[in-house]
Amino acid sequence: MTVLVTGATGLVGARLLPRLVEAGVNCRALMRGGKEGPAGVSAVEADLLDPASLMRAVEGVSAIIHLAAVFRTPDTDLIWKSNFEGTRNLIAAVKARSPEARFILASTSNVYDADSSHPGRESDTANPQQAYPASKLAAENALRESGLNWSIQRFGFVYGDKDGHLEELPRLVANFKMHPAQRMSMVHHRDIATAMNMALTGAMDGRIVNIADEAPTSIYELVELVGGTMDPSSAPLENPWRLHMDVSLARSLGFQPVVRTVYQAKRENLM
Repeated sequence: MTVLVTGATGLVGARLLPRLVEAGVNCRALMRGGKEGPAGVSAVEADLLDPASLMRAVEGVSAIIHLAAVFRTPDTDLIWKSNFEGTRNLIAAVKARSPEARFILASTSNVYDADSSHPGRESDTANPQQAYPASKLAAENALRESGLNWSIQRFGFVYGDKDGHLEELPRLVANFKMHPAQRMSMVHHRDIATAMNMALTGAMDGRIVNIADEAPTSIYELVELVGGTMDPSSAPLENPWRLHMDVSLARSLGFQPVVRTVYQAKRENLM
């Protein structure tokens, strides 16, 4: 099995690739500008916005793990080009050169409506307004309509392995005026690997699957865990299910997180 991974040097890809290699997966990393891939990974030079370059990248692969995405930038045109147009270009290349390949797309809990009456479920109708989740949902729909063998994983808040993501939370809390009682579904990098290895076996084919640990955790607790502070509040929480996902489907498919809570990650020095 040869697996093409996009976003190989990103927050998720840089931590997933070594775990895939350790699991015995033959990995090919899509890289721009002639950069070398991580140890044990072959690199192929290509760009998601250059459709011709993708043809060679996908030649002969058994699966694609599409992680590449643009997130925190005010440039909405770049977000849409990278996340939606880039995904469409990759889909077209796979259909042309490796139509039997399994295509696994990484997505986000941010697609769910903030004012939902329950934890976000894969079957929910979603209509995100911000560029990042809207572009990811558009990419999901393009893949679902492609005729390829697909699966989609919607991640909770990704953290761990010294990625610095959780440590950014105190700044994000201040910028977005988040309520301290808001709970977020979380997922450690180790369990992104758990989920991806499952998907490579076909266990998630044709499904959208929420991927998160067992304990959605409050913003207040998370900020304290990384040594930050925020003002407490007993004001009513207007959107109690925002950023909180229902993970029952993943559990029914056999997904069990290795890092079950962020407190376990802290205790075992996995932050």
